[in-house]
Amino acid sequence: MESSGAFETKGYAAMHAKGPIVPFTFKRRAVGDNDVHIETKFAGICHSDIHQAREEWGPAIFPMVPGHEIAGVVVAVGKNVKNFVVGDHAGVGCFVDSCRDCDNCKETNGNYCRKGMVGTYNSKFKHAHCPGFHAEADKQENTYGGYSKDIVVDKDYALKIPKNIPLDRAAPLLCAGVTVYSPLTYYGCEKGMKIAVAGLGGLGSMAVKFGVAMGAHVTVLSRGTAKKEEAMARLGAHDFIDSTNKEAMAAAAERFDRIVDTIAADHDIGALMKTVNINGKLILVGAPATPLTISAFDLIVRRKSLVGSLIGGIKETQDMLNLCGEKEVFCDVEVIKPEYITEAYDRAVAGDVRYRFSIDCSHM
Repeated sequence: MESSGAFETKGYAAMHAKGPIVPFTFKRRAVGDNDVHIETKFAGICHSDIHQAREEWGPAIFPMVPGHEIAGVVVAVGKNVKNFVVGDHAGVGCFVDSCRDCDNCKETNGNYCRKGMVGTYNSKFKHAHCPGFHAEADKQENTYGGYSKDIVVDKDYALKIPKNIPLDRAAPLLCAGVTVYSPLTYYGCEKGMKIAVAGLGGLGSMAVKFGVAMGAHVTVLSRGTAKKEEAMARLGAHDFIDSTNKEAMAAAAERFDRIVDTIAADHDIGALMKTVNINGKLILVGAPATPLTISAFDLIVRRKSLVGSLIGGIKETQDMLNLCGEKEVFCDVEVIKPEYITEAYDRAVAGDVRYRFSIDCSHM
């Protein structure tokens, strides 16, 4: 099935920095020969949405329709599309295009595109092959994200969601899920390894689930003990350490082969590094606003590594979704209506959600 002509859709947008998220009507492009038209069912709220809508990461593009955790149903495809059919469950993650020519793009790592990926929102269609491209940067069309009833995306940047994953719980996998899945697979998470997860928000909860699914022994490192029961009984962690307890942290010296650090606030990274085993890795996926401080000796003396990771490529995101379908690994969500988004932002900043908000886009 194909459709023709640009069409009007409804969504929710930030009209200016730090403003509320309000109803917004805008146009999506016509479904081209290589495009997939997805009717959005659910869109997750990511902390990145909040930072960008509030212009906390530098100048932003307004009006802004946030959302890069998008899950829905295919309603139309272009004539060249063979890997999607109408009725498929499909999703869109953090980027909707890339240069396609650099070494990273050719290796299916478009998230590390050397010329810059095209973000699902707060971005421009900046590559010459993109619909909406213009040689003059200020005339390039803006990207609009998943807080909307529809999205049209190139088939090579769309993802197939296994039908046994509930769409409300699938949406956050497109960012929160792949953000922790990618480094666990790239840097190595093997059966029997001792893995720690620092921080227990949306990212941390998924890191625990993936670590367990991969056969690792998983410990949660969190401030205080308030989250101990949910970490172990609800998420399946094998152990829990209060990171403010100096004795408990000292007893964990050189215990962990990998630590996935999901903490987005300023914290003592040196204390975490002391619990990394010889030849182990501390993997940063959280993004504190201020620089972190670490002693060179924390790395040199025991040959430890401090590394980072940014979301995931299309292939590994699809691999993650397939694993989630096979192992029944889903994100825990609180479903909300669109008019609640602004309040949900405040609750997310306060850590008052287990573990991700999922917007019911049928109410737009």
